[in-house]
Amino acid sequence: MDGQDLLCLLLVVSLCAALLAGFPVAFTLAGTSLVFAGLGVAAGVFDTAFLTAFPPAIFSVMTSEVLVAVPLFVLMGVALERSRVAEDLLAGLADLFDAVPGGLAISVTAVGTLMAASTGIVGATVVTMGLLSLPIMIRRGYDPAFASGSIAASGTLGQIIPPSIVLILLGDQMSTAYQNAQFSAGIFSPDTVSVSDFFAGALVPGLLLAGSYAAYQMLYALAFPGKAPRAPHRNPADRASRVSLGRTFRILVAPLMLIVAVLGSILGGLASPSEAAGIGALGALLLAGARLDPSAARPALLAAASAFALVALAALFDLRLQRDSIPFADGVAIAVSFALTALVGWGLLRALRAIARAPGDDGRSVLAGTLETTLMLTAMIFMIVIAARLFAIVFRGFGGDEAIEGLLLSLPGGTFGAVLAVMALMFVMGFFLDFLEILFIVVPVVAPVLLQMQWPDGQTIDPVWLGVMIAINLQTSFLTPPFGFALFYLRGVAPDSVRTVDLYRGIVPFVCLQVAMLGVLWLVPDLVTWLPGIL
Repeated sequence: MDGQDLLCLLLVVSLCAALLAGFPVAFTLAGTSLVFAGLGVAAGVFDTAFLTAFPPAIFSVMTSEVLVAVPLFVLMGVALERSRVAEDLLAGLADLFDAVPGGLAISVTAVGTLMAASTGIVGATVVTMGLLSLPIMIRRGYDPAFASGSIAASGTLGQIIPPSIVLILLGDQMSTAYQNAQFSAGIFSPDTVSVSDFFAGALVPGLLLAGSYAAYQMLYALAFPGKAPRAPHRNPADRASRVSLGRTFRILVAPLMLIVAVLGSILGGLASPSEAAGIGALGALLLAGARLDPSAARPALLAAASAFALVALAALFDLRLQRDSIPFADGVAIAVSFALTALVGWGLLRALRAIARAPGDDGRSVLAGTLETTLMLTAMIFMIVIAARLFAIVFRGFGGDEAIEGLLLSLPGGTFGAVLAVMALMFVMGFFLDFLEILFIVVPVVAPVLLQMQWPDGQTIDPVWLGVMIAINLQTSFLTPPFGFALFYLRGVAPDSVRTVDLYRGIVPFVCLQVAMLGVLWLVPDLVTWLPGIL
């Protein structure tokens, strides 16, 4: 091993050690990379010309149309969480599944699925459901391990069910890796994959995973009725008043319409992920305003209807003003679009006023807390993305990409062995590192190599299939001790009667279900590739 290989190995080891010690991810990635680049220059084994690629990398991050969706989806999720929409969903679905074995646990999974499709923020979902449902489940006589495992696992569905911030970041990384793999193979007019492809590919596996959670919870309740008892017998008239169709409709219809608007516009090709994120942010603010102030409900509904009408007008007519002549029909449509835009603005202003006046849990307004949290999360994500680009540049400067390629190609089993080794490595790293750390350390290094390899039938690895497999693998990092972040979130809000060992025991079946889903997708890759192919 020469000096270059030694420094490359020490770079990775030092980076992992610093992350395990608890140092911030972004500064650890950037700082460690710069330190070892300096050591490489001093030892004469690192060319400083590699660092000239860093400023363009920053520029590409900040001008990326894909990453524009990140702050908008964050705003969407935080607004829905702070306006207590999740509480309404949980209460309504708990009543709906009241008589089903394991009904409370199944309602938690249903809420986790809906919140995943509307927010995609694991921490907010786990904390909200932990505060609301865990004490009720314990009082009902649920086993603490089963209850806590259900909440923690359901909260992580936001990592795989679109629109997910992880899928956006992963899609950005995989798209670059796929292009690099094709360039290396001599293909200079490469095919491309988009974030929309990853959204479509992850939808069916994500729903299947949520369904497997619910099936396990029902079977557990049937097998151990004493550990997941049904709700006590209630007066049928009282239950009917609580589980009315009208009430359930009011609780579910708005979030469902928001989910359909966001995902439908992406999967239907009507909007890019960034444009759909804008729709989601607008819808979340309107929904939050209507939830916090009933007087803002009618303007919010009118604004939402106007927004849908604007989308329809844009699809049916040419609304461009920069033309020499505008046909009469287009002119009428443009005039109507101005009126509809005014209605959208009026409804949004009413919603923002309601959010600004509503007090939050921290004493400030809900709007102030929402904007501050959105700013902090967005800044953190972009700092990590930029720092990861620097790490990739320095790692490549030490020849690390060539070393990884040689290692993967030399593994027994060919492509099967290489993919299995990468999946196993990422699963083990999930015990100790955050999903973002694994995403930005491993994916840029191994994905270009894997995407050049071929299966025995001569086909190369499908980038969407590989990306969804990685996403589900990364989802386990939230649940696996000792550093599973979902466990940390839930431990912080769980009652004292729930022990830490209960959290660890409770997540084991759900981690097994996630690993089993990886096996199913390996055996039936069409579950991932079918929907993107249709669209």
